[in-house]
Amino acid sequence: MSHAVSRLRAQRLARAVKPFVARGSRALRCPGCRVIPAYCLCAWRPTVAAKSAVCLLMYDVEPLKPTNTGWLIADVIEETHAFGWSRTEVDAGLPALLNDPQWQPYIVFPGEFVAPERVVTEVKLEHGKRPLFVLLDATWSEARKMFRKSPYLDHLPVLSLESEQISRYRLRRSKRDDHFCTAEVAALCLELANDQAAGSVLDAYLDVFTAHYLGAKHLLPINLEDESHAYLKAFI
Repeated sequence: MSHAVSRLRAQRLARAVKPFVARGSRALRCPGCRVIPAYCLCAWRPTVAAKSAVCLLMYDVEPLKPTNTGWLIADVIEETHAFGWSRTEVDAGLPALLNDPQWQPYIVFPGEFVAPERVVTEVKLEHGKRPLFVLLDATWSEARKMFRKSPYLDHLPVLSLESEQISRYRLRRSKRDDHFCTAEVAALCLELANDQAAGSVLDAYLDVFTAHYLGAKHLLPINLEDESHAYLKAFI
């Protein structure tokens, strides 16, 4: 099934000057979940309703990485938008989305790096509007660059997450445990917006993806009866 991230990936591949070579790239991967077929998790893709939406602003080759978790967000949250980031060019669809009156956008970023008057820690909606969470899908150093060099985001309130949760993501480890992967950030945002079911499903789906990906990498058996798989059964 095509979604915003898979379409962005196809666009990025189409304009690539040379092939993108990811770790383990010699292995044949399922086009739906980016894991080798023997460990495919497409059958575990959940369906859950959410009133919130997500806008992924993705740094250069991020859509091409098989470990990218923005893909998981688009799998779970139907109203997911994805745009490639460039310092000099802006997709016309991005400001149009941010200015659409049905949405109340928040740029998600640590408040310690932002002017205090822009920072919020709660999701408060005007009447009739739905939350739109703008996530910078990149490494931490890339995300800081994107935040500084994207003036079209300067008018948005900055949602600063204050969770004490320790990151569980094990595929690309940050040097700091409080740096969440993109799917973890999205799940926390959904919980703040009272989309608890969607947030919990996304959390479980991230755990299932991680188990299948690492299982494929190390040729280990997958426990299909563990807590995360069991939780997703009600949503597939």
